Amino acid sequence: MPFPEPSLPEPAAPPTQLALELPAPPANGEAPLVPVRMVNEYVYCPRLAFLEWVDGEWSDSGDTEEGRRAHARIDAGSGRMPEPDDVEAKPDFTARSVMLGSERLGIIAKMDLIEGEDGTVTPVDTKKGKRPHVAEGAYEPERVQVCAQALILEDAGYKVAEGAIWYAGSRERVRIALDDALRARTRSAISELRLTAAAGRLPPPLVDSPKCTKCSLAGICLPDEVSFFQRGLAPRPLNPSADTALPLYVQEPGARVSKSGEVLVIQGEEHKTEVALGDVSELVLHGPVALTTPALGALLREEIPVTYASSSGWVLGHTVSTGHKNVAIRMAQYRAAFDERRCLSFARSLVAAKIRNTRVFLRRNWKSGNEAERDGAIEALSRLADRAPHAPTEAELLGIEGDAAARYFRLLATMFGESAREFPDFAFDKRTRRPPADPVNAMLSLGYSLLTRTWLTTLSAVGFDPYLGFYHRPRFGRPALALDMMEPFRPILSDSTVIQVINNGEVKADGFVAAGPAVNLKPHARRAFIAAYERRLDQEVTHPVFGYRVSMRRLLEVQARLLARHLMGEIETYPHYLVR
Repeated sequence: MPFPEPSLPEPAAPPTQLALELPAPPANGEAPLVPVRMVNEYVYCPRLAFLEWVDGEWSDSGDTEEGRRAHARIDAGSGRMPEPDDVEAKPDFTARSVMLGSERLGIIAKMDLIEGEDGTVTPVDTKKGKRPHVAEGAYEPERVQVCAQALILEDAGYKVAEGAIWYAGSRERVRIALDDALRARTRSAISELRLTAAAGRLPPPLVDSPKCTKCSLAGICLPDEVSFFQRGLAPRPLNPSADTALPLYVQEPGARVSKSGEVLVIQGEEHKTEVALGDVSELVLHGPVALTTPALGALLREEIPVTYASSSGWVLGHTVSTGHKNVAIRMAQYRAAFDERRCLSFARSLVAAKIRNTRVFLRRNWKSGNEAERDGAIEALSRLADRAPHAPTEAELLGIEGDAAARYFRLLATMFGESAREFPDFAFDKRTRRPPADPVNAMLSLGYSLLTRTWLTTLSAVGFDPYLGFYHRPRFGRPALALDMMEPFRPILSDSTVIQVINNGEVKADGFVAAGPAVNLKPHARRAFIAAYERRLDQEVTHPVFGYRVSMRRLLEVQARLLARHLMGEIETYPHYLVR
C-alpha cells in the first residue's frame, strides 16, 4: 500500500518591512500653510508643485487664462459662512470664495463654493473643462483637492458628508465620495508636499509624460532637456516659442512715456504712439526720456523690467519688481562663484565655446581676402579652442582669449560685402573701445551693449544675480554673469548684426558723428541697428543639442535655465551653445 506523499508546508510570507511615517514639519512662519491647489499640483506632478510653491515660478497659458474667466463670478464672493454650531439651526445656505486653513493639517484653501443643507456642508470646486469619463467621476488630483477642502472644514468643526466638482465646460456636477482611501491619499500627499518643500530639493522631472505637452511651465521645468542629460532620451519639441511680447525702445530726446488703461502712451515732439502692456517684454529708455509714476507702477505690477541707457546705448540702470522668488538658484550661484576651481572650469569651457563660435562665424562669412590667411586664422583659432579647456590659470586663459580675439578682429573686414568695402569709413583695422574710434567699432560697442542688456534681463527673469559671475570679476555696477554668458554669443548676435547692417546698407557711412576721438551713431542709424539686432533675436535656429527649432530670444532663456539646472546638480556639465 503506497504511502501518501508528505504535504509540504506553505512557504512563509516574506517579512514585511517596517516603515516609520515621517511627519511634516509644523506650520509656522518658516513653513507656512500650503495652498490646497498646490496639493492638487503635487499629485499631478511633484516637480510642478515645487516650482510653483517653493520656487515661485509661474507662466500663463491659454488654459490658465480660461480658468480665471471660469472663476470670475466665484472669486467675487457672496453669502456668509455660519459658525459650525449654527449650521444645523440655519436654513440651507451657500457661500462663495471662502478662505479657511488648518494649522494641524498645514494647509489652506480658498473654496469656490460651500453649500449647507441638513446640518452638513459640501465643498464644491469649479473646473473650467469638461467632465472626464473616468470611473471615479474625476481625476485623482481633482478629487484630492476636494477632499483636502473637506478635511479643512472638518478640522474647523463642520460636518462634511461628500464633496463635488462643477465642470464649467460641460456644465455638469460630479459627486466626490470622501472614502477612507481618498482621505488617506490626501493626507499622504499633504505630508509629502510639505516634506519636499522643507527639504528644498526639486523633484525629478516626469519621463516622457503626456502631462508635459500642455504644461505652461514646460519651458521653465525643461523636463525632456534634463532627462536627455540624465537618461539620454531624445527631447520632444515641448519648448514653447518665444513670447509674442517684445522690447519697446524709446529713443527720442524729450519723449514722455505715460499710461492710459492697459496701454503705454509714448508722446514725442510730433508723434504719439500707443502700445499695449501685454505686448511689451521690456521698456528701454535711451537718453533724456521721461517715465511717469503710474506707467512705472503698471510695469512693475506686470513684472516688465525698465532699462535706462545713455543716448549711445550704454546701460545706466535697471528697474525690476520685487525680484525673482527662487532664492535656491542664487544660493547655488553664490556657492559656485566662491569656488575657484569651479569658476576656472566654467571659464575654460566658456572661452573655448566663444573661440569655436568665432571660428565658425569667420569661416561662414568670409567674402574676400587672402585664402591662405583665412585658413591660417581658422586653424589657429581651432588650436586655441583646444588649448582653452586645459589652461592652468586664469591669466593664461585670458591670454588665449586675447590671442583669439586679435586674430579674429584682424579679419573682420573680410566679411564686408563688395559695396561696403568701397566706403573708407567702414575700414576696420582693430578693435578699439572707450571710445570707439571708427563706425565699425561704434556699432560693435552698441551691439555688445545690447547683448549685455538682453542677458541681464534674461538672467534676472530666471532668478540669477546678474552681477556675480564666474569668469568676469565682480565690480560695482558690472553685470559680470551677463558678461560671462554673452561671450559665446558675441559673434552670433552682435557681430552678425554689424555685418548685416553694413552689407545690406541699413546703416550707411553718413549715419555717424565724431566728437574728438570718439565716433557714435546718429539717432536714425541707431534705430536701424537696434531693429536689425531685434530681428536677429527673433530668427529661429535648430538647437545643436536638442534638435528642436527655437528663436534666438527663447534660446537664451533655455541656456540660462540649463545653467541653473547645472549649478543645482541636475545636469553634470553645462552645455554651451555651439553653432555648427
